[in-house]
Amino acid sequence: MPPDASYDHTVPRRSDGTRQTLRPVQPWPEGKPFKILSIDGGGILGLLPCLMLAEIESRFLDGEPIGQHFDMIVGTSTGGIIALGLGQGKSAKEISRLYTERGVRIFPGNGLTRRLRNFGRWFVNPYDRRRLENELRREFGDALLGSAKVPTCIPSFEGRYGEPYIFKTSHHPDYKKDQFEKLVNVGLSTAAAPTFFSAIERDGYVFADGGIWANNPAMVGVVDAMTCFDIDRTQIRLLSLGCGQDTYRMRWWHRMGGQLVWANQFYLSAMRAQSHNALGQAGLLIGREHLVRLDAPEVSKRVAMDDVARAVAEMPPIARTLVEAAGHRVEGMFLTRAVP
Repeated sequence: MPPDASYDHTVPRRSDGTRQTLRPVQPWPEGKPFKILSIDGGGILGLLPCLMLAEIESRFLDGEPIGQHFDMIVGTSTGGIIALGLGQGKSAKEISRLYTERGVRIFPGNGLTRRLRNFGRWFVNPYDRRRLENELRREFGDALLGSAKVPTCIPSFEGRYGEPYIFKTSHHPDYKKDQFEKLVNVGLSTAAAPTFFSAIERDGYVFADGGIWANNPAMVGVVDAMTCFDIDRTQIRLLSLGCGQDTYRMRWWHRMGGQLVWANQFYLSAMRAQSHNALGQAGLLIGREHLVRLDAPEVSKRVAMDDVARAVAEMPPIARTLVEAAGHRVEGMFLTRAVP
């Protein structure tokens, strides 16, 4: 079969540059905790982890930006956008305005319009990606990933070759290229959810939402930390923030199988399993006592990823409740500065 003429095969795979030997680790103080913040994907529901972080800033940090208290930040899709903002030194309260004030520009329309869009999602992407791009440009301007103040990892999916693609700051000498990526492009590349926005064609690659393979990026952070720095796995502290989940049920018609009935169920099952697996693996590696997971309680019908009005109304009290329950543990594990 002749090669696909639409593909420029002179464009190298991301994996072509993968090191084939163990990566030399960078020094890290013996016994000092290595603190990772991981933020899930979830569309407009990114408001929940953003509000949790803003609540922590208000209660424990006198409003100062929380990003500087972590040694690495990882985020996928909407979580990736939050991670990019935190890496620039923005406070979570500042970033939350992207959802509360400008979310309706990214996901316009009322309930009826959304229902029509959801039906249309079976055939086309219902939202104009340029709306998201405009808001990211307003948020980040022409800033580059290399300007991040905290080591950052942002998963995407590269569709030309069908491979994971992680944008990384230059926190290791092996990481040389991504520092010149514009934050706007990184944000678009991680948040191009296939059933909401069109994919990004750029520099010979095709980028789609990182949630395709790492909607919960906890293990992306843990693995990168362990391979870049001279740390014992028990030094790692992980704060993982979710965007809520539906209560999972496999109905009788799913048990019968078939592509049509499994089209949506497969997506939900894969995302759920990936998240539980990432948390399980992280807990096994670093110890469950070193992992804090904050997420909304499961509900029969969670807020839709594009339902701005419901998210803005329902997420603030949930965020406050979660921080009230776990805030002091978060403070003790992640916000206490080491004595020099």
